[in-house]
Amino acid sequence: MPQTPYEVVRRAVEFESPDRLPLRFEALGLSDIYQVNWNQISTGDHTLRQTLDEWGCMWQRSEVANMGQVKGHPLADWHHLDSFIWPDPDNPNFYTGMEEKLDLAGDRYIACGIFMLLFERMHALRGFENTLIDLALEREKIEFLADRIVEFNLGIIDQVGRRFKGRIHGFTFSDDWGTELNLFIRPQFWDEFFKPRYKKMFDAMHDQGWHVWMHSCGKVNDILESLIDIGLNVINLQQPTALGIEEIGQRFAGRICFESLCDIQHTLPFKSKREIEAEAEQLLLHWGTERGGFVLSDYGDNAAIGVDPQKKQWMLDAFLRYDRWNNPIAQKPEERR
Repeated sequence: MPQTPYEVVRRAVEFESPDRLPLRFEALGLSDIYQVNWNQISTGDHTLRQTLDEWGCMWQRSEVANMGQVKGHPLADWHHLDSFIWPDPDNPNFYTGMEEKLDLAGDRYIACGIFMLLFERMHALRGFENTLIDLALEREKIEFLADRIVEFNLGIIDQVGRRFKGRIHGFTFSDDWGTELNLFIRPQFWDEFFKPRYKKMFDAMHDQGWHVWMHSCGKVNDILESLIDIGLNVINLQQPTALGIEEIGQRFAGRICFESLCDIQHTLPFKSKREIEAEAEQLLLHWGTERGGFVLSDYGDNAAIGVDPQKKQWMLDAFLRYDRWNNPIAQKPEERR
């Protein structure tokens, strides 16, 4: 009997042999994962040129509908800290309507999450350059800011866990940590400042019985070991060629589940059908294992990355063709992990 969508995802994450490749591909109406978020404003309405989120960060956009960037940082001046109104995780309005959404999940894997968990929220509030300077020169203040954000996140985790006990399977979040060349900060400093704070939140997610899913753009090779050490279950990487497909596979395949796709900057916008197919094959070969460890996850905004929807279909078809769990001859025996 075929595994349910929930079981396919769970088994892939836990390396317990899914019977096919798990999909998170809403663009083509295919997803084993159902996302039910609390009522976070996040980036707001993408059709508007300017929006405010629940933290008071101002998002601005070009004439093309897109996620935008934070251009208004409410704590750009530390003098505003005393009058800053912190969002309240116990606000019941944050959770209105979630029950009804959960009822629509069916037999899918259910995820909840927080957009901009820690580092991204820090520099959204303070400004990117200010945040990096503060980490070096204003340690007490930036620690206070980080800890207040962690406190809020722990409150959200607690509220979601208590209100919807046993109904959530994974908790997702975003924190971009690198350029295409390296991390924004030294790995040793990341371990000192950020690792214990992430661990506190990961532990809270695990205490609720959830898998921990993280998205991070850039070349984050140097913190993957630390993230695995503190319990990260799934890492969403959308620039696999920047990280190095073979290198990442050699170091981490079988130790963490990868949620990925063909590179959204170097492959999908510019490469041919044959090159897209070849990269799909390499990702499944090097990042997956015989027991699982890979989820195909689409990048939803085609216009933002300049990708013809036809290329998404080519990519999906290639991943399904090379699905090593549903197609035992997808790889040669000597190439299997």
